[in-house]
Amino acid sequence: MEPLAAQLRPEHIDDIVGQKHLIGVGKPLRVAIEKKHLFSFILWGPPGVGKTTLARIYAKSIDITYYELSAVSAGKADIKEIIDAGGDNPVILFLDEIHRFNKAQQDFLLPFVESGKLTLIGATTENPSFEVIPALLSRCRVFTLMEHNDEDMHAIIDRATKLSRSDLDIGAEARDWLVSLARGDARQAISVIDATMQLYGSVTIDTLKQAIQSSLLRYDKAGEEHFNTVSAFIKSMRASNVDAAIYYLARMTEAGEDPIFIARRMVIFASEDIGIMQPTALVVANAVFRACETIGYPECAINLAQGVAYLAGCKKDRSTYDAFRAAQSDVRSHGNLPIPLILRNASTKLMSEMGYGEGYEKYTDKDLLPEKLKGKKYFTS
Repeated sequence: MEPLAAQLRPEHIDDIVGQKHLIGVGKPLRVAIEKKHLFSFILWGPPGVGKTTLARIYAKSIDITYYELSAVSAGKADIKEIIDAGGDNPVILFLDEIHRFNKAQQDFLLPFVESGKLTLIGATTENPSFEVIPALLSRCRVFTLMEHNDEDMHAIIDRATKLSRSDLDIGAEARDWLVSLARGDARQAISVIDATMQLYGSVTIDTLKQAIQSSLLRYDKAGEEHFNTVSAFIKSMRASNVDAAIYYLARMTEAGEDPIFIARRMVIFASEDIGIMQPTALVVANAVFRACETIGYPECAINLAQGVAYLAGCKKDRSTYDAFRAAQSDVRSHGNLPIPLILRNASTKLMSEMGYGEGYEKYTDKDLLPEKLKGKKYFTS
């Protein structure tokens, strides 16, 4: 009854598919395993690429008491229990999804890692530079695992078919479909094969689709993939590449991104990147925002696509944005500089006698900036 993914998990470094930049001959993790080098490290990579497997093989080579916890459900009490159980002996802790530990929990880990009582192996799908506190990160090496390529995935599917049933045959078309579905996630591919075989006894495109019902895109709304996609979306519009912009829009909408979030970014883009070159861009972006508010998914995705095509096609001009940022910089550098008397409101006789508002005309070419900034040019059209 053991899941196929568990049966297939490699127990030796030579059985691991992929990650040759880390476990190939002379590469850092292989050397660490062969030399039994004890140190803390973080494995960063997408789901299903072997983070847990590598941690277990490493710990087995070191031959020290090994614990596994998930940061989703574990807390300080679990860490303390492990430390207390180890006594004076060092232990290895594999902490899956370490990015789920908050700052206080990571701070709690720090002294044990510093003292060597705890050797930490963290695993995360999110960029540790953003998710792990600097003090803890500085005491760990970071190894980046790569998504499995198509060749890796076919090799993994080969193993799964041989272990699952001797007469299991997955045709080329079904294999290609499964590789495309899994997107480099070995665990997902194996689990789908396992479920399909249990339900239908054969693996075809039709039975695969029936077994999974739907495929959810990998898109953590609080994580790096989210920010990467949003960045690609904005930069594609900025480059006036309509096709790329609509593609990244589709990535977000298919993953269930909040349409209001997307529309809000478009409103900002209309002023930041297009500005006075095409003033109607802000009108269109606001109309899309309103449409997303009133209509919602799935139909508002069409409104978003129309707006993206328009914004990407507009000529770009960042002069107003750059002017505003430059003025902000001077405000922060110089504080509240005295406003010229010509611009002040003479609301009392005394103020009038002091020269408040003197010489002011509605249309003037006089320099109206504070004395310290006279002659400064922020906006160039």
